[in-house]
Amino acid sequence: MSKIRLGVLGGGGDSLIGVLHRVASNMYDRYEIVGGVFNPNYDENIKFAKQIGVNTDRIYVDFDTLVEEELKKPANERIEVVSVLTPNFLHYPMAKKLLENGFNVICEKPLTTSFSEAKELEALQKKNNAIFAVTYTYTGYPMVRHMKHLIAEGALGEIHKVDIQYYQGWINPVVHDKEVRKKVWRLDPTKAGISSCIGDIGTHAFQMAEYLTGMEVSSLLSDLNTLYDDNPLDIDGTVLIRFGNKAKGVIRASQIATGEENNLAVAIYGRNGGFRWEQENPNFLYFLKDDEPRRVIKPGNAYVSKVAADGTKLPGGHPEGIFDAMGNIYKGVAKALRGETSFNGEYPTMNDGVRGMLFIEKVVESHKKGNVWLPMINQ
Repeated sequence: MSKIRLGVLGGGGDSLIGVLHRVASNMYDRYEIVGGVFNPNYDENIKFAKQIGVNTDRIYVDFDTLVEEELKKPANERIEVVSVLTPNFLHYPMAKKLLENGFNVICEKPLTTSFSEAKELEALQKKNNAIFAVTYTYTGYPMVRHMKHLIAEGALGEIHKVDIQYYQGWINPVVHDKEVRKKVWRLDPTKAGISSCIGDIGTHAFQMAEYLTGMEVSSLLSDLNTLYDDNPLDIDGTVLIRFGNKAKGVIRASQIATGEENNLAVAIYGRNGGFRWEQENPNFLYFLKDDEPRRVIKPGNAYVSKVAADGTKLPGGHPEGIFDAMGNIYKGVAKALRGETSFNGEYPTMNDGVRGMLFIEKVVESHKKGNVWLPMINQ
């Protein structure tokens, strides 16, 4: 089977996201990066393409030229799917034009900078029957997938409580200097949208809550913190959530949790037990019960579910990390593009992206209205 022809927008230079996506796309030998626009500066674009071994014949001066030139090529030579790794404000116009011109898309989160834009992309994706993935990376971890499988199988019984924390400290060193923080694009509403913390990492926690439980959040109440009156975007927040079946939960996200690195921690409790998992120790899934010692479940063993086993590349005892998680998402997209049978939740879909944007807008609205409960309704 031929490799999938992948185009990439953004992610040049020392971009962490760029490295993550390139390694992930190569992990299962399903893709070949054949072209793109890695950098808005054309000379730097060409230089970077040579550095990573991509033929410069399909490195374009800008995004519009990429679309125009690729459409001139026969269908069996054209880029099949494009990864959009640019800052938030470019996701919508790029994804929109790609969908309108028949391309499949892999897009970084958040999907757009507004819920209305996300709904427009959803309609375009359905109209054109395109494959569209939104890279909520942490769903790619084998133990996260195994947890989802066990919850769906009833291991916890009726869900009572969901508690998801995502703490980072990276903004703390810059936010206290007014001039320095002006240069951080995630704190610039024209580039990041209406939220920094919730839009960047809080949306991961929200998506994880719905992904794992299989339930949709029905309403929420939020309290956000910008720390300084002249800082327009949130850098810390707490969100109370309710599901439709009496289950409740809390999402806590912060970019000023001093000293924290990438502390995504999941706890889900039901009538018959609970699960705990941490992104910084991703090979350990803890199963808690009232009537027996807690179990430690690890990938690469014969007892894990098929979906967890399918996303595990190494024997038990060999750590797998963030590159492997993103690689599993790319693998899921590859299987969808080639019409292969996939597991439920093998890659985050357009719906995840749309729900994420609805969450961001409702969180900001709840805070601005004085910390009130708001329904999570797709309008």
